Amino acid sequence: MAEGRLFYVIGASGSGKDSLMRYGRERLAGDSSVVFAHRYITRPVELHGENHVALTEAEFDARLNAGLFAMHWGSHGLRYGIGREINFWLAKGCNVVMNGSREYLASARLNYPALTAVLIAVSPETLATRLRARGRETEEQISGRLVRARQFMRPEGIVETIMNDGELSEAGEQFVQLLAPTQCSARAIA
Repeated sequence: MAEGRLFYVIGASGSGKDSLMRYGRERLAGDSSVVFAHRYITRPVELHGENHVALTEAEFDARLNAGLFAMHWGSHGLRYGIGREINFWLAKGCNVVMNGSREYLASARLNYPALTAVLIAVSPETLATRLRARGRETEEQISGRLVRARQFMRPEGIVETIMNDGELSEAGEQFVQLLAPTQCSARAIA
């Protein structure tokens, strides 16, 4: 059985990664050959934000010390982890989709050299509008995120780019097609 593909989704905060991943998860809900990995984050669950597992700092440290993360990083005062279960899913031939960090991509490629980075791109105007609409950051933080987004360089290696300025369904269907399922044992999800 061939190993599955790891899709490492990146993009500026506000580019629509969470919305696209939710769209993809809903469209592929009955397909056991595509698995969406949850992130473990030291942030409370938000009503309209990412579907993640909220951990306290102590819980995160305990999982890290037990070797339960395949990847982990820090950003914007928070800590993020991806569970080692992704290795099992990949070995079963499943395509695994995860929300990654642009800064951690090079490190992720060391352990997963065949990963496909999926860059969610958006115009600066759309990004500013989305950041303000979600109401998570101050105007100063939004300005910082806009500067950081402009400074981002396209990563090396395999990168698929999805432009997400229009209707969610347009970018969403491109995303779903990119995740083209492979054969995967139904027991991989159990």
